[in-house]
Formats: sequence, C-alpha cells, structure tokens
Amino acid sequence: MKLLVRAATSPALAPGLRLAGLLVDEISPGDEATTVGERLELAANRADTGILLIEHTVFDAAPDVIKRALEKRALPIIVPIPGAAFVPAERGAEDYILDLLRRAIGYRVRLQ
Repeated sequence: MKLLVRAATSPALAPGLRLAGLLVDEISPGDEATTVGERLELAANRADTGILLIEHTVFDAAPDVIKRALEKRALPIIVPIPGAAFVPAERGAEDYILDLLRRAIGYRVRLQ
C-alpha cells in the first residue's frame, strides 16, 4: 500500500503546500478547540496517510488529549511545521545587497 504525505494547516499556508503537490486539510486555528481536534483526528485516521505535517498554530489549538494521542501513534508520523509569518527585515536594502555581494565575491564591497 502506498502511503502519502498530507498536511493539516491554516488557510494561509495551504496554497503553497498544494503547489508543492501535497494533499492539504485546511484547519483554522481560530475555530473551537474541539473542532480543531476532530479535524486533526480525521486527517490522522486516513488509511493512506504515512506522514502528517501539522502547522504549529493548528496543533497548539487542539485539545491536550488529542495532541497526546497523535504523538503516541506510530502512523502517521506527525511532523510539526512552522506557520506562515511575515517578519520585517531587520536590515536595510543596501545591507542586504552588500551581504549578497560579499558571499558571491568573497570579500566586503563598499558601495558609494
């Protein structure tokens, strides 16, 4: 029997994983904990699932009983993944370009 990789993620991350070819179950972390837990159990109970990628925010929104049950299972293998998050750049554009040039050329260049 062929086992598949599935993902249980928020709607923000789902399109990217679908583009990568994964089967995705969209679960909103903002739903009630029991609903999130039931959806995770449904995703894990599919007979063809070998690996289940679960976004951290979705996993954290599930009840503790379901989290413990998922962690104890042999199959599917549960793999936590980070969610989609925008992190503003800490450096300016010029610093970023200089860093790229330094890595490409091998030494620091001064732009003027």
